[in-house]
Amino acid sequence: MAFRKRNIALSRAHPAVENNPSTPSAAPPPGVRPSPIDGRPTTSTGTPSLDSILAGHAGLALGTSILVEESGTTDYAGALLRFYAAEGVVQGHKVHVVGIGQVWGRELPGMSEDRKDDDGGRRERMKIAWRYEGMGRFEGARGACLTVATSQGDSTTAEEAAVFCHTFDLAKRLSLPVGTAINYVPISRPSGASASPFPSILQNIQRQLASTPSHTIHRIVIPSLLSPALYPPSSAHPTSVLQFLHALRALLRQNPGRLTAMLTLPLSLYPRTSGLVRWMEILCDGVFELSPFPHSHMQALAQSAGTTKEEERPQGMFAVHKLPVFHEKGGGGGGGVELLGEDMAFTLSRRRFVVAKFSLPPLEGDTEAQEEAVREAAAGASAMPKKADLEF
Repeated sequence: MAFRKRNIALSRAHPAVENNPSTPSAAPPPGVRPSPIDGRPTTSTGTPSLDSILAGHAGLALGTSILVEESGTTDYAGALLRFYAAEGVVQGHKVHVVGIGQVWGRELPGMSEDRKDDDGGRRERMKIAWRYEGMGRFEGARGACLTVATSQGDSTTAEEAAVFCHTFDLAKRLSLPVGTAINYVPISRPSGASASPFPSILQNIQRQLASTPSHTIHRIVIPSLLSPALYPPSSAHPTSVLQFLHALRALLRQNPGRLTAMLTLPLSLYPRTSGLVRWMEILCDGVFELSPFPHSHMQALAQSAGTTKEEERPQGMFAVHKLPVFHEKGGGGGGGVELLGEDMAFTLSRRRFVVAKFSLPPLEGDTEAQEEAVREAAAGASAMPKKADLEF
């Protein structure tokens, strides 16, 4: 009877492969970090509340686009575009602004000055859990802008430089350094009545992509798409705008690690009930709608039941029509995704754009409930209830 020794290790299928020490991965470009859901590279929109809603990825995934629709004559969507462009300028990204000249670029909001104080307090709190100090911190539903994780050997200045999302002040102006990477793409006026102005826009962006290194991040800003003040009448034809969005989507898919886009559309000129707008929404990865409150009824309608004197009152409703879906399990969860089933409202203040839950205000005649809510807010959440108020 034949026997075989059991203590002999079997030879591997690929003996030539050696266990070399793993080389450290290259650092991501400034303003880019991996998603906490699946690790895909993401960048900030410049608005923490909007980053938290984007399917739990805590940012806008590279290679995707966002369409922001707004009804009425206000320009809240324009504020989102300015935050998006200002974040790209601060991070050193290449920003392409379509249809608007340098005046729009000189009106970008400047950085807020209280950033260092927030970071100092956050670092003090992180000292309590010292073993988690080197881990990345991703923002919550209404969290502030956070920093990207750095190695243990990095200095404090390096940690402060690796900010994922900055805080901007609309009352200030961003000082553009010499050689700022802002490309103002003009809208050509074709001679023919049915000619489209969009091919020249795509060619301009493609030339910029080809002339820059592969690690350069690009941001496309398209304000007031199809507005008669910027675009010729032929651009609103489906054969023109839908082909442009098809080509833009293909350009984003060809550059999944270096290109994002944000567009705005005036719903007062192109309502969502039209088939053209629905096709435009299909060709964009994310679709949000802003419905500002009427100015005459803002005081009556915009006051939420949980609003106190220290908070800003909501200025309109925020609707999510579409989120980027990257796999069969959906876009992910966490962050502000739990708000998607609730009525949401937005608030634009001097330093931030916040999206939060919206609730109806109390009745006008119920003054006792309003006064009691104010007293509870003044007392603080740590105040203990009285014995008479406890019910068993």
